Amino acid sequence: MRVRSKQALSCGCGMLALCTLSTVARADKPFLLIPNSLVISSSRYDRTQGALASLAVGSTLPNTDTATTAAIASNNYVDVWNNDNADGSFGLTSAIELTDVEPHSGFVFGATQVPADQVVTSFSSKSELALHFSKDWRGPHIVFVGYAGAGVGAIDVSASDAVPGQDPTNPVTFAFGNSYAFARTIVSMDFLGRFSYTPTIDYGGDNGRAALLGLDGLYYAVGNSNNGNAATFAGNGTNPNVTETTGLEVVTPIDAATSSVAIPAGNSAEVDPLLQFTFGTKPDKAGKDDNFRGLTEFGGAVYVIKGSGSNGIDTVYTVGSLPTVSDAASETLSIVPGFPTDPAKETGANFTPFAIFFANPTTVYVTDEGTGNSLDASSHAGLEKWSLVDGVWQLDYVLMAGLIGVVDSSLTGVDGPYPAVTTIGLRNLTGVVEGDHVTLWATTSTSSASGDNGADPNKVVEITDRLDATTLTGDVAAESFQVLAPATYGKVYRGVAFADLF
Repeated sequence: MRVRSKQALSCGCGMLALCTLSTVARADKPFLLIPNSLVISSSRYDRTQGALASLAVGSTLPNTDTATTAAIASNNYVDVWNNDNADGSFGLTSAIELTDVEPHSGFVFGATQVPADQVVTSFSSKSELALHFSKDWRGPHIVFVGYAGAGVGAIDVSASDAVPGQDPTNPVTFAFGNSYAFARTIVSMDFLGRFSYTPTIDYGGDNGRAALLGLDGLYYAVGNSNNGNAATFAGNGTNPNVTETTGLEVVTPIDAATSSVAIPAGNSAEVDPLLQFTFGTKPDKAGKDDNFRGLTEFGGAVYVIKGSGSNGIDTVYTVGSLPTVSDAASETLSIVPGFPTDPAKETGANFTPFAIFFANPTTVYVTDEGTGNSLDASSHAGLEKWSLVDGVWQLDYVLMAGLIGVVDSSLTGVDGPYPAVTTIGLRNLTGVVEGDHVTLWATTSTSSASGDNGADPNKVVEITDRLDATTLTGDVAAESFQVLAPATYGKVYRGVAFADLF
């Protein structure tokens, strides 16, 4: 981690939307990463392409029990998410955009659209498109995960298999056929804006959330699997094509020029695939206990976070090394000392952690989505600060000011007004140490009357905290979140990464 001085390039405005230089990089204007800039991943709703263009009430959608069901809403941005009530797998793909901004003013240096003929994201899948900044012998990279081969406007891709035949019990397979499968693909963008792709067999039936390039040259990725009934597959307990292609995966880079390259056999492996059997006497639904979202590497160890659903334990885990593909299965994920150890089913999810940032070896910040029980919403939602004391992490305080409960109520566009959106917590996170302070950026978690809160327009926010503080008193009590990128109709913000190129 590099300690830098805090300098901002003023552009005369305080919000990203007001400082835009261009929407996407043109062929004659290449996208370049700027040193000490902030990279933001986002996506815009687009109903003009693919199956979404013709989606109407009565269109065929998959259904767990009957193989197909009828859509109850058209492709109107405001109403389309109500199709979740007819199709539990409902999702729509959209293009991925990366924007490089000055991290304090929001001045936009440039933006580029990831080639949609190579990879896309699921628009309402709120846990996708985490960004990680990495360096190797080729230089700096931004790494993330998308879906290969689906194109914009495809339906239910986020719940499809990753490779054909992966899970015969998947309801998306029932409706669209065995060939409706899309590799969850790790994407690397170098500092010149050039993309390379590593498709994987992982996270079938659900989504890949985050990936990073380790110091050992391997990719480490997190996500979730299982959209079918894999727990009773073939009557013998589990389908390894699902339950061993989830959680924390080690992946050998392919870094091909296109995302359609064949996936080599044995190219990835799950770390600690029996994690689901470790805690308690009765395992939860196969593939769900290791439903990880956050991911980071620090001090030669990998850290992952689970903070969603009623399965397993919502907490911070680590494997104290950088596993290889060959030894991944024999490695053990353990709960980091001091973080929660109680099953989510017992607590009602009183913590819903999402992402983690190490400011130094004894100080970490953890975002909490605020989607758990009342204790989570009132006491943990926002940005948690933890300190290491005698080998055990302890929660110092939670930063919430200017964040929790803020309502965006004037979100109107071509499809009419979007329901009022309330900020309830934080998702992806990045930061940088600036002398005796640390500045952090995160994407917001929301609640609304929409059919899918993952489709809510959310924000990118910034806060600066005194690094040595352990109590929310004095000047620390006055710290408050500021909006860097405001809520925008039809747009979602997903990942943030600080580009420390040097």
